[in-house]
Amino acid sequence: MNHRFDRRQFLGLAGAAAAAAAQSSPQAPSWAVQQPIRDRPIRLGFVGVGDRGSYHLDAALGIDGVEIPAICDIAPHYLHRAKRWIEEAGKPTPRLYGRTRTDFERMCAEEDLDCIICATSWEWHAPVLLAAMRNGKNAVSEVPLVITLDEAWEVVETAEKTGKWATLGFKPVNSTLSNMVYQGLFGEIIHCEDGYLHDLRRVKFDPDREPWRLYHSVTRNGNLYPDHPTCRMMPLMDINHGDRFEYLVSVSSRAVSLNQFADLMYGPEHPYAKQKMKQGDYNCTLLRTAGGKVFTLNFDTNTPHPRGHMRVQGTKGVFFRPARSMPELIYLDGISPEEHEWEPAKKYLEEYEHPLLKAYKPKPRKHAIRGHGGAQRTTPFSWHRLILALREGRVTDFDVYDSVTSSAISPLSEMSVAKGGQPVEFPDFTKGAWKTRLPVEEAYRQSLTSG
Repeated sequence: MNHRFDRRQFLGLAGAAAAAAAQSSPQAPSWAVQQPIRDRPIRLGFVGVGDRGSYHLDAALGIDGVEIPAICDIAPHYLHRAKRWIEEAGKPTPRLYGRTRTDFERMCAEEDLDCIICATSWEWHAPVLLAAMRNGKNAVSEVPLVITLDEAWEVVETAEKTGKWATLGFKPVNSTLSNMVYQGLFGEIIHCEDGYLHDLRRVKFDPDREPWRLYHSVTRNGNLYPDHPTCRMMPLMDINHGDRFEYLVSVSSRAVSLNQFADLMYGPEHPYAKQKMKQGDYNCTLLRTAGGKVFTLNFDTNTPHPRGHMRVQGTKGVFFRPARSMPELIYLDGISPEEHEWEPAKKYLEEYEHPLLKAYKPKPRKHAIRGHGGAQRTTPFSWHRLILALREGRVTDFDVYDSVTSSAISPLSEMSVAKGGQPVEFPDFTKGAWKTRLPVEEAYRQSLTSG
């Protein structure tokens, strides 16, 4: 991505950004355009209101003009806690669904809802999203959207058939880094590196948190959690918007760490200490695009380490975050004060703050958001963008094709690992439309100027 845009013209758009914040999605397909919702509350249904689901529920409860008529969870204590939170927020008592593991199907069929919010364990994401679309409802899921290629194609085809969408809608495409890339600060993007590097050993063995993650470590081997980093990097590389992933190769290390951790926690005779783990402790997946870019995607949730690094390399410079808890660094050829030496990126992040972020001035909430990922005292920008999309009758910033592309890395990486790291062709879920879809930031600029 190396677009040119007069900087004074660009900065002048910031003042208009608030009025134009409800712009249409970047070149949304005709089937994704829906009727705006302007004269009534947005009606949401929740499937999964446990750890992460409770965060999303509490985020929604603090947004004006949002109602939650129905909630679904197989755990009674989570279901009734969510009911209590909704009532304490002064909203009508929701109808409860939780008779069976598939009671979400009954909720999707019976309730009059605009969007389903899914925060279940991974294997239920696609079934929930498909049930929503087939019953005339949009849907947003926690990551991953799908875990098989068959699910990926089924989500795309169901969206195109029903006119409803299912997305990773909590991934708004609006980062300041995206703006820096768009402005040409780094030249042409050549290589990106990111990953999900998060020590989850204790989480996998904790029955009160997410023990279902352990099942995937036992039965699968690849990059099992690509979406958090990939959703950040795809817009920087114009994926599905002028470029696309063409193929990938993936390799995994041997599996050692989970057994050693179980031995330490429970003793050498415990079943977990002896359980054969299929997932390698570290996985590296390399993706090459049709336009010649390379994306290095790392995955490690089994070894002891801090949260991971990130890098964006262009022909004129590079952006680097050594770790999640450390300041970002930058090097710009001919601009940075010392040749071949990093400088702090702070001043550039301030100068190039995205106009949508700059225009977003949320009101303080009565209390901090509860649940996993909470503690914020303002509405998350991702939730702000989701409600705007529903109000304006458009698909979310990260649309169906983008969402499916991101999550499909997981099963494709499993195929490559199983074949000894051989290349695996990446499906074109857009069916060629990537060639003409505007780059995401380009579409933002057009909508801002027209707004």
